[in-house]
Amino acid sequence: MKWLYNLGILGYYLLVRIVSLRNDKARKWIEGRKDIFKHLSETIIPGEPILWFHVSSLGEFEQGRPVIEAIRNLKPEYKILLTFFSPSGYELRKDYQYADYVFYLPLDTKKNAVRFIDIVRPEKVFFIKYEFWYNFLTQLKEEGIPTYIFSALFRPSQIFFKPWGKWYLKVIASYEHIFVQNRESFNILHQYGFMNVSISGDTRLDRVGQIADAAPRLGKLELFCGDQKAIIAGSTWKEDEDLFIPYVNKCPSGLKFVIAPHEVTNQSLERICTALEKPYVFYSTATDEELSEAEVLIVDGYGYLDSIYRYGMLAYVGGGFTSGIHSILEPAVFGLPVIFGPDFHKFQEAHDMLKIGAACCISDFTELETQIDSLRSSPEKLLSASNLARSYVNSNRGASKQIVKYLFH
Repeated sequence: MKWLYNLGILGYYLLVRIVSLRNDKARKWIEGRKDIFKHLSETIIPGEPILWFHVSSLGEFEQGRPVIEAIRNLKPEYKILLTFFSPSGYELRKDYQYADYVFYLPLDTKKNAVRFIDIVRPEKVFFIKYEFWYNFLTQLKEEGIPTYIFSALFRPSQIFFKPWGKWYLKVIASYEHIFVQNRESFNILHQYGFMNVSISGDTRLDRVGQIADAAPRLGKLELFCGDQKAIIAGSTWKEDEDLFIPYVNKCPSGLKFVIAPHEVTNQSLERICTALEKPYVFYSTATDEELSEAEVLIVDGYGYLDSIYRYGMLAYVGGGFTSGIHSILEPAVFGLPVIFGPDFHKFQEAHDMLKIGAACCISDFTELETQIDSLRSSPEKLLSASNLARSYVNSNRGASKQIVKYLFH
């Protein structure tokens, strides 16, 4: 099985190389790893005390950020090395001020793991949520380097707990300590003999709280919304827009809508514009007059959504009809009830918010229309769901402090 794993890693690399001929993201994935060991050797100073954090992409980075910054404040003598798997995280955070070094993670081969660790020599290593790279983790274990994972989630459906996947339990055994989000994860690990487990919660709740506290007001949104709140569709894909935009077109004039696609490309923006029947403007180019007259604001840039949620009455969060919902905590911290598609089961916050009535799941246009109309037509119901969403985030903050306290006290 180990041989098959390594073969699969090499197969993945070859596939990315082929795709990179036409795909910009894949091209960055390849180019970012070119001569990586040379760059590491030229940058890392031997003997420096280094803490290594690895994240998959931008979402996991935001999850790890509160812990990174808490450790940076507590232990300024350490250098922080941050690695990414995905270009979507690396490209946006390669200049992150709290990291001394930011690199891509080399391909997970035995040779790469040995070489990378030999150059970096980290004192402690932290992986976030779903990071289980076999060769890196087993090499760290062999060399006696304490390695931790936090905000982790485990489910019976994962490869570790299948009859044919139990060999992969070795990667979980590589962790010195495992900080999980919920009781289900805690129980399943105990069932398989892992006692080095704590329920610490999700560090994203700390991060979205920080974001909300620091989120600037946006003059364009204030002009666009006027004295009312907008219905916001955040991080949408085509499948989400195919439901949401018909609702926008069907609504009476006077309501305000914001659409922020997950990927801002000419193709995605053209798709939205073609489907809309209401007057719209782009965030980047709208004049004051256009903002006050438009009914739909299309966000054609990155980095605004955290602040935009401040101006919403409720949020539809995309991804639930593709590979999994995007962050529902970002709107929830501002007190927005959240609507999303059916692919939410890997997200603990979605289960929690559905249970308390701060969110709802839809599977088609009729359900979307029913849920939005129900909240719009009942100020009492909207206020109750809003308070529940805000309370959920605020009452569950504190995971980062718990993790740092365990590690350094």
